[in-house]
This record gives sequence, C-alpha cells and structure tokens, in this order.
Amino acid sequence: MTSSDLYPVSRLAAVQEATAKAGLDALLLTPGPDLRYVSGYDAKPLERLTCLVVPASGEAYMMVPRLELPAAEASPASRLGLEFVAWDETDDPYAIAAARLGRPARVGLADRMWAMSSLRFREALPGTEQVLAGSVLRELRMRKSPAEVAALRQAGEAIDGVHRQVPGLLRAGRTEREVARDIAEAILASGHATVDFVIVASGPNGASPHHDVSDRVIQAGEPVVVDIGGALHNGYCSDSTRTYSVGEPPAEFAAYYEVLRQAQDAACRAVRPGVSCESIDAAARDVIAAAGHGDHFVHRTGHGIGIETHEEPYIVAGNGEPMEPGFAFSVEPGIYLPGRHGARIEDIVVCTDGGYERLNNTPRELVVV
Repeated sequence: MTSSDLYPVSRLAAVQEATAKAGLDALLLTPGPDLRYVSGYDAKPLERLTCLVVPASGEAYMMVPRLELPAAEASPASRLGLEFVAWDETDDPYAIAAARLGRPARVGLADRMWAMSSLRFREALPGTEQVLAGSVLRELRMRKSPAEVAALRQAGEAIDGVHRQVPGLLRAGRTEREVARDIAEAILASGHATVDFVIVASGPNGASPHHDVSDRVIQAGEPVVVDIGGALHNGYCSDSTRTYSVGEPPAEFAAYYEVLRQAQDAACRAVRPGVSCESIDAAARDVIAAAGHGDHFVHRTGHGIGIETHEEPYIVAGNGEPMEPGFAFSVEPGIYLPGRHGARIEDIVVCTDGGYERLNNTPRELVVV
C-alpha cells in the first residue's frame, strides 16, 4: 500500500460532503487521528496550532506554524491541493482561522483536540456551536477501504510473528517486566513503528483485563495473558491477545479456557453483513454464561481498529449498528477469576461481503510452554 492508497485525495471531498450533510459549516482538525485520516499528515501535537480547516463548501486549507511548514509540505497532505497558511510566532492563528471562516453557526472539532485549542476557538468564534467532528467522520472511518484492510492485514501478520516468539520468552523465574521488554523489542523488529502497549499478566494478574506489567516473578503452572499491539509506519494498528501457560495449568483454568475458545469462535462465526454489533457480543457472552462464567466476562467483546487501536464500531450490548463490509474490529471475550487467574483470546476480524476474515492466525488453543 502507498500513502495515496491509504489516504486518497478523494477522501477530502467525501469529508466535505459529509460535513454539509451533517449541517456543519466546517471541520477543524488538529493533530491526531482525525487529521491523519483526512489528510495523511501525522502532525506533531504542539502548543503551536496546526489545524486542517475543512469547510462544507469552498477550499480547505491547513493552518501550520511556519516552523512546521516543511514537514506539512512533505506529508501526503501536499497531494490534496491545499493552501498551507503558515503563521509566525507573533500571529494569532485562531484569529486568522476565524477571519477566514466568517461567522459559522456550527463547527466540528477533532475528537482528540486539546481543551486549550477548543477554548481558543471558542473565544475566536463567539456564538459558534462546537460539536465533535467524529459525528461526521465516524461513518467514513468505520468502513475500511480495501487498502485499509490490506494495511490491517499486514499489521495482523506482523503481530502474529511476535506472538510466535512469545513461547520462547516465557519461563518460570522471569518477571513480567523482563518478558515485556523482550516483546517490545520484537514488536519494533517486526516492522511496527511504535509499541502501543504490552500486557504480560501472570497468575492472579491475569484476572485484571487491563493489567500492564509488574516485577512479579512468573511461577510454574501459571497462565499468562499476553496482549500486544502497535502501529505500522503507515499508521494502521495491530492488537492481538493470546493466553499461555508456563507448565501445566490448573484444571479449572483448562476447563474454562476451552469455554472461552468456543465463545471466541462463536462470535467470529456470527459476523456477516446486516447482523448487529450487539448480536456478536451476545454470541460470545451466551456461551460463557451457559458455562456459569457470565459474571466473569466483565468487558465488551470488541472495538473497532484502524489508525486508532480503539475506534468505532464497538461490539457491545446496546449497539444495534448493523455490520457492513469493511468494518474491522476485535473479537476478544475473556474470563477472569479475581485472585486466581484469567484468560482472553483476541483476533482482529473484518466483515466481508460473505461473512468474515480473521486477520490474526496464530493458534487459539492454549499454548503450554
């Protein structure tokens, strides 16, 4: 994939059309995933304002500090035919943007915009209603293009390669932190540009879904949950969880791990166009509840993924959004027994015209090392 495939020129026009349809006068996109999605520019988040202004009609332009102008012009945003409005240290970029916008009634702010910038725009545009740009961009970002799916597939293959190395890193006597350090190095060596997270949760720590790492020493006979991910240089993310056992695990763990594996498979098999996000959650949850572990599955079944590890759609009860081809998301049910141990199995899945595709393909059976 090239940047022109992942960040096509046509996307800007689609965003303008969606902005007008939503009844907004403009989107104001500061550094973060919204800006990168629309323009391809992975701008530095600084106290100096960088902002892509996308009016519902008319020409879009990019406010950039003069110091950052070379980086902006070298980015994929340069293909969009944008005007780069460079501002100097003594300028007020918010006032410049406001003067060009006129008197907009409603604007959409990047979902990850700093409060500082939001408040400065509020001062510069008195009386203008501010809403989240995500209300406009979500419909576009959820539907991954073939190039985006290919990028996520590449990310999945890269993180799978790291998971294949994990059995060689896990052994009794090592600390979680020591294992995590080696995993982080492997993530970068696999072609990722960044390590976004490494969870190594041994024994009772495995019962905490968002445990990070600690200096706890891994013991023989303990399960270990390993949840890892990062972003490739093109911005697209990986995220995969496998659960290992250092030696033979407790019998109760082996029993509920098999329930979990069946639940994860059931949720994946439920994916197809037209089914609701919450029905996929229910497919996993029903299997786990039937085995008596409903109270031990304490989080949603999944989250969307793209240029953010967590984005829409969310696979959770109450989300009736119907699946469409191109939706990419995690399927990651878990069972957690407080004070004892836990397990999670996570794959990234894409809804296809005929069903689904898993983007992670390492073994889902319990790996005993």
